[in-house]
Amino acid sequence: MPDLKNRLTPGFALAGLSALLYLEVASPGHTAARENWAAFVLPSMERIGLQDSPRVQTNVSLRAARGEYAAFQIVLAAGKSALTGVTFEVSDLSKQGGGTIPNRNLTLFRERYVHVSSPSPDPGWGNRPLGKGWYPDALIPLSGPGDPHSRTTLSGSQIEVPAETNQPIWVDIQVPREAAPGDYSGVIGVAAGPQLSKIRVALHIWNFVLPLKPTLQSSFGMHEPSLSDRRVHELLLEHGLMPESVNPADAAHLAAEFGLNTTGLRFWSNFNKTDCSMDQAPRPDQIAAAMKLYPQDLDFHIYSADEIDSCPQVFDRVRQWAAAMHTASGRIQNLVTVAPVAALFSDGTGTSRSGVDIWALLPKMWDSDSAGIAAARARGGKIWAYTALVQEPYSPKWEIDFAPINYRILPGFLAQSMELSGILYWRVDLWTAAPFDDLRGYTIAGNYYPGEGMLLYPGDSAGTGFPLASMRLKWIREGEQDFEYVAILKRMGRATWALQCAAKAGTDWRHWTRDTQVLVSVHDELGNEIERLTNLSIPDSHTARTDRL
Repeated sequence: MPDLKNRLTPGFALAGLSALLYLEVASPGHTAARENWAAFVLPSMERIGLQDSPRVQTNVSLRAARGEYAAFQIVLAAGKSALTGVTFEVSDLSKQGGGTIPNRNLTLFRERYVHVSSPSPDPGWGNRPLGKGWYPDALIPLSGPGDPHSRTTLSGSQIEVPAETNQPIWVDIQVPREAAPGDYSGVIGVAAGPQLSKIRVALHIWNFVLPLKPTLQSSFGMHEPSLSDRRVHELLLEHGLMPESVNPADAAHLAAEFGLNTTGLRFWSNFNKTDCSMDQAPRPDQIAAAMKLYPQDLDFHIYSADEIDSCPQVFDRVRQWAAAMHTASGRIQNLVTVAPVAALFSDGTGTSRSGVDIWALLPKMWDSDSAGIAAARARGGKIWAYTALVQEPYSPKWEIDFAPINYRILPGFLAQSMELSGILYWRVDLWTAAPFDDLRGYTIAGNYYPGEGMLLYPGDSAGTGFPLASMRLKWIREGEQDFEYVAILKRMGRATWALQCAAKAGTDWRHWTRDTQVLVSVHDELGNEIERLTNLSIPDSHTARTDRL
């Protein structure tokens, strides 16, 4: 292994970056000849093909808030010969006048390509899938020699890049919540044999911090054994997303360390759409007993039934479930995937509580049920959105063969523009027998939906022993962080202005940008405004705490 330590810019320690990134990279038209191997950068929102031409950009310029994750990519482009034995060393980021972002805040992943052989249905217009082909998606962590958790000298021995082929590396960055604001710089060294390539990094950390507990609520589903697997729960929470339910013994730790803000209690009605049947509600004392097992500062809900619109005969049973919850505690909410209808605006207890507290709707419901949505909001109901399959041609989709912006825009600026308070996704672990090779986990009526219900990969299949994120999960996280920027400005009294900015990215399911640079620009504009207002509100902007947000 070559010694890179003395080949980087003097004064930098090994391995580390931090920050939510704002990237400025070369345009896709800037390419280089594929003679020798090369390393270049891509923004997080761009996927590169196996044999796309190399780029020439090796510098990144970043802007960051404290307490966030962010990412970009380093692409290894093999030349006329195969590329092996790659090593990475990343300097700490140093701030002039003192201050360091330590190396432990960097994680590198090898992006594993998966093959879509049966693409999503193509409506022929609007938001269309990209079709068959190879897509980078699964993220396999790289590790230092002898220590699977080492982040110092990262060995590329796992990486073999065939001649004239690309291997992207995902760079995941966590910004320390205590980092001082200001400008930082560092160098990433990538070496193979005698050749060294340098990626120069400039980072500005804004003078504000995101809350540990996200403002956006969510529920991301799973089946056993993932339902009880704390490692899966932590992975989702690291991406700002709430597991549908966590183990009571883990809840306090997950709230304090990972920002858990809500959990579902483990009751289910066994609603059956075929015969429109639904089990009786649990007793209020049973619900209250389950709630007492958790920290009492959490929000609680029960996801009692799914897609009941075609079965109005179960509405009375839904009201009974809501009444049992509300009798047990005023803090437990009934979550149902159903369009708001007057028949469910009361739980039957004679109070003002509705039979549904959290209404989760598919995008296709918005046009036909706009009056019901307004009425539900007027009664204090929460409106969540969820996506599944390809049910219409205009809204963002979460299949692998759709463009990356689909994942970020939905929980981010679009959710703010549409006044959503939460996001529901039905499952993250719908793994086939060969999850890295067979993506057809959900098939219906002769249609395939590659990656549907599969935002994670099983680690055992990759030899890691712990669950693995997909690139799609990373993009959803970026959207959740976009949402938070607008939420912060709302709390600072700048709601109208912030929502006007969000509208530049999207206003509703039919009207949203396909240009990822628009998202970056809006995010940057919001970050600058939060910092400006923060600096106005405190005497010493470089030392005062801003985690009150």
